[in-house]
Amino acid sequence: MLKKLLFSSLLLTSLSGISQEQAPPQVDHRIYDIIEAVSADSIEADIRRLAGFGTRNTFSDTISDTRGIGAARRFIKADFDKISKNCGNCLDVFYQKDFVTKEGNDRVPKDAWVVNVVAVQKGKKYPNRYVIMSGDIDSRASNTMDFTTDAPGANDNASGMAGTMEAARVLSKYEFDSSIIYLGLSGEEQGLFGGKGFAEMAKEKGWEIIGVLNNDMIGNIKGVDGVIDNRTFRIFSEPVPPTETERERMMRRFYGGEVDGISRQLARYVHETTETYMPEMNPMMVYRLDRFGRGGHHRPFNDLGFPGIRIMEAHENYTQQHQDIRTEDGIEYGDVVEHVNFDYAKKLTAVNAISMASLAWAPPAPKKVSIGGIVEPSAKLRWEKSDDENVAGYKIYWRDTTAPQWQYSRYVGNVDNFTLEGIVIDNYFFGVAAVGKNGNESVVVFPSDTFRD
Repeated sequence: MLKKLLFSSLLLTSLSGISQEQAPPQVDHRIYDIIEAVSADSIEADIRRLAGFGTRNTFSDTISDTRGIGAARRFIKADFDKISKNCGNCLDVFYQKDFVTKEGNDRVPKDAWVVNVVAVQKGKKYPNRYVIMSGDIDSRASNTMDFTTDAPGANDNASGMAGTMEAARVLSKYEFDSSIIYLGLSGEEQGLFGGKGFAEMAKEKGWEIIGVLNNDMIGNIKGVDGVIDNRTFRIFSEPVPPTETERERMMRRFYGGEVDGISRQLARYVHETTETYMPEMNPMMVYRLDRFGRGGHHRPFNDLGFPGIRIMEAHENYTQQHQDIRTEDGIEYGDVVEHVNFDYAKKLTAVNAISMASLAWAPPAPKKVSIGGIVEPSAKLRWEKSDDENVAGYKIYWRDTTAPQWQYSRYVGNVDNFTLEGIVIDNYFFGVAAVGKNGNESVVVFPSDTFRD
């Protein structure tokens, strides 16, 4: 289908009178280099080191150098510091923390600091625009209040944390227009405290977060259902932001967009980037904030209106999550290193790395996208152009109203409006993306207003 779309795009470009020479490249070859640079051995080493701290429960030992969450976060920070040194101090590495109290929190056994580890790679052109990859530092035993029992958390979530560290090692070798944050979050198992504190800090600082890729369990290929699959992974995303206004809700009732919020567009972006550069993988869109009735560390960002998704394995094994290490009725329980597939974790790390790189190299998304063509034979779109000299032009996307992904596209050049002749507005959903001269695209922006000529 991707080849068909590329052919259709080129054909439409030619028909529109815009020469193919003027259109940006279909791919950025640096992305392939990033995929090749991700190392399964490096990820394995970090997973084994993190699992080796015994337990990383948020309320475990913070003094020891060999056990507990304190040792784990110092190890992560030291690794980020080493990466930064190797790239000429290109990362700003620091701790970010918030105090959590037992009072009013039924999953908090004692008052404590919830400490996140942060590494910021500043963008050269848009330092206040951020794309974030996160993993969780903490782990838990069967009883989330038990902060002394061994809980190696090899897959949940040393895999996501190790992937984040590996992405930092690989991407730190490049310069980007927008900033990238590699983020280790704590307090996930007790109530998403780390993400909540960091998201609130970002909001207070006025950061423009264009995407949060939360990685939680990216290393298991054998599900509790018996399925073994080292290609498929899930992308969870909520349909519309919880911060939407009443006007936006009313517009959606008449104009559509029930599955076109900013997080859903981010999920589509990761899906398309994966299909373009890693066609051997099988990205699986899940139209839900998270697993049924459960939560992840992208949610606190969503709660404040930031686009965020969860990337994770397709087939979970519940005997290896939130379990004390034991053998019972012939079943081996516990989240130990032996259950992690490092090559699979490498693949999902690469999915994150290329999605972040493409976003960070892409120009700003178009603003004030509006749509017209009501009771007319053609759909019309308008938007506010960027003054970024890296912008080659804009691409209009559309799809059937029942289709999960954008099916059709047309590159229309560096303009601020375009009419799709013969495309009836009633039968499709539409969006607009900015295209860089390097071929990287912004996230597709769904129209937020309408107009009549």
